[in-house]
Amino acid sequence: MANELKGKKVAILAADFFEQVELDKPREALEEAGAEVKIVSPKPGKIQGMNHAEKGDQIEVDLTLEEADASDFDALMIPGGTMNPDTLRSTETALNFVRHFFQTGKPAAAICHAPWVLADAGVVRGRTLTSWPAIQRDLKNAGANWVDKEVVVDNGLVTSRKPDDLPAFNRKMVEEFAEGKHQGQRPGGAREEKAAVTLET
Repeated sequence: MANELKGKKVAILAADFFEQVELDKPREALEEAGAEVKIVSPKPGKIQGMNHAEKGDQIEVDLTLEEADASDFDALMIPGGTMNPDTLRSTETALNFVRHFFQTGKPAAAICHAPWVLADAGVVRGRTLTSWPAIQRDLKNAGANWVDKEVVVDNGLVTSRKPDDLPAFNRKMVEEFAEGKHQGQRPGGAREEKAAVTLET
């Protein structure tokens, strides 16, 4: 994956109590592929990672949501955990940040509970995706076509269910981010482009 993302700038949107491995491993994959990665968060300083129910590492925030300009980024990644996406989906500046990527056709990736944020941003209607199974009802209620697969790619939107899915998630994330803007990557994306949806087991 070396240099596939050279020259691209990726935002990782996260708040306190993100799932550690779901931020660390995607960031590692993105950087190995040559991307410039910035941690964007509602608050400055450091945010707390979690290893399931145990505290993990704290990581430095590069930009607050107030400082970050979504138009400066080529792609978006959101890690899971439970409290992290719950904070983000309750923060209007975070939802506006997310909406930019869908309104402009830029690729995005979300894993585990992170699609909660997409649902509250109003960008999943008509899209095919997956997530941690416990939030599938919320996503279906938001208009998404939820499927139980290791990784789902829908017109630039990459989703996976859990940490075990990270190898497939990272691989597809890098591929989609390298491709750049997708015509079907829109709020309530173009459902006539069914051939652009891939499910992997």
